Amino acid sequence: MLKNYKELKVWQKSYQLCLEIYKITAKFPKDEKFGLTSQIRRAVVSVPSNIAEGYGRKTTADYIKSLYIAYGSNCELETQIMLGGDLDYIDSDILEGIKDDIHEVERMLKALIKSLENKHLNP
Repeated sequence: MLKNYKELKVWQKSYQLCLEIYKITAKFPKDEKFGLTSQIRRAVVSVPSNIAEGYGRKTTADYIKSLYIAYGSNCELETQIMLGGDLDYIDSDILEGIKDDIHEVERMLKALIKSLENKHLNP
């Protein structure tokens, strides 16, 4: 049994992704500060935050709901990162690495959701 959400591999991976995204968006054009930079940062922060919030919820159903929110934010993040790449705000090598990390978080979230749904339906 995990002691807290920080022991979840998906939380750890999404938290590290969050730190990396903040470094990358710090180099975006200043006129994007309240546009794409802000949107990307809100989306990336939402992922580990919703994983943590869901872990602290009372029921498995609430936890699953929070994980789906995190999943949606991860999808939003991928779209925004692709846009940043297409606008040449992100170097192509860095972009591919970030997209790989986003996809890994996506796979991890899907696996955790599936595991919890199976446990919830078949106690």
